[in-house]
Amino acid sequence: MRILIVEDDAEAGAAMVRGLTEAGHQVTHVADGALGLKAASGGGFDVLVVDRMTPNMDGLTMVETLRRAGDQTPVLFLSALGEIEDRVTGLKAGGDDYLVKPYAFAELIARVEALARRRETGSVQTVLRVGELEMDLIGRTVRREGREIDLQPREFQLLEFLMRHAGQSVTRTMLLEKVWEYHFDPQTNVIDVHVSRLRSKIDKGFDRPMLLTVRGAGYRLEA
Repeated sequence: MRILIVEDDAEAGAAMVRGLTEAGHQVTHVADGALGLKAASGGGFDVLVVDRMTPNMDGLTMVETLRRAGDQTPVLFLSALGEIEDRVTGLKAGGDDYLVKPYAFAELIARVEALARRRETGSVQTVLRVGELEMDLIGRTVRREGREIDLQPREFQLLEFLMRHAGQSVTRTMLLEKVWEYHFDPQTNVIDVHVSRLRSKIDKGFDRPMLLTVRGAGYRLEA
């Protein structure tokens, strides 16, 4: 996925570039709204991440200009302005989502990827597929090469998250926040235990492993 970041804070911009690149995305970063408008007008981006307060042209004006030109690329606004009226202003200017600073990086990634999925599908996704692995979100079933795999509810949630981020390194922090809904580290091996159980179910008896450990980063589901 190609992402354009419009952020004048050099440190914050570099952190986003690094994190999104590590998550498997192609990232372009510019430091002001005028440059952002020029880059976005060229097309080719799947999602725009735009800070509201940028030099030369503020983020609101930039997005409003794009919308008037017919550009419907999904936009996630970032801002320290978090009051309801601030959020409403951002959405009315053409934003699709609004994230208040400071934020958890895992949430930024999840929101960006959700915007991209919404654009790609235009409808609710009910079946996930990664290689020969298939998950039916309605029937709550999982199959690999047609063979049904019995998963416990938490294992199902864990696999769903990994499938939605297939090919990307998923950190322990992301799993704690999105699967267990912990916004702190409980200092337990709960993730390791569940990943081990899940790996034994989806990989055992098959020619090659799909659930990989990424040393120093986390885990990755490979097609």
